[in-house]
Amino acid sequence: RMCRRVGAPLCGRPNCPANKRPYPPGMHGRGRKRISEYQTRLVEKQKMRAMYAVGERQMRTYYEKAHRSMGVTGEEMLRQLESRIDAVILRLGFALTIHQARQLVSHGHVLIDGRRIDVPSAQVKPGQEISLSEKARNFILVREAIQITPEPPAYLYRNKDEIKGSFTRSPERDEIPLPVTLEERLVVEFYS
Repeated sequence: RMCRRVGAPLCGRPNCPANKRPYPPGMHGRGRKRISEYQTRLVEKQKMRAMYAVGERQMRTYYEKAHRSMGVTGEEMLRQLESRIDAVILRLGFALTIHQARQLVSHGHVLIDGRRIDVPSAQVKPGQEISLSEKARNFILVREAIQITPEPPAYLYRNKDEIKGSFTRSPERDEIPLPVTLEERLVVEFYS
């Protein structure tokens, strides 16, 4: 539903509803409306929220932290979102969707440097090692995800055999593999 609302396949699945019906859901979905500047900014913000499965309050907190930092606000915001443990699990290929990754984390199947983490929003620092619990390594979904997903981006290292990986460094903007194009500048404009 969210994919159709913003008009882009946010989930990254090939059978996404946005590909089948590229118009918003609802009775008046096919009707053409003139899009205001506010709406374009809102849609970009909603895209970012949906891609990382983040609530509005948390999103605003990420914006405020990024705004206070020295770098470009939009890029800094994406860096913070990419260093969340659920996003790292997704990028490493241990899950097929962000929701699967969140569930793996919240059910306590993810370890950072050998310590169990059950908060999906936990930030991973460069150099930390991410692994799955013994039980999770045998999950069919995890095995399937590792076989299907391509190699992770350059800022991550994955060991397929041991089902572990590490967050080697903070990502650059052009390294982040997003399922759709995202103009983070519009997200910053929305919040400012």
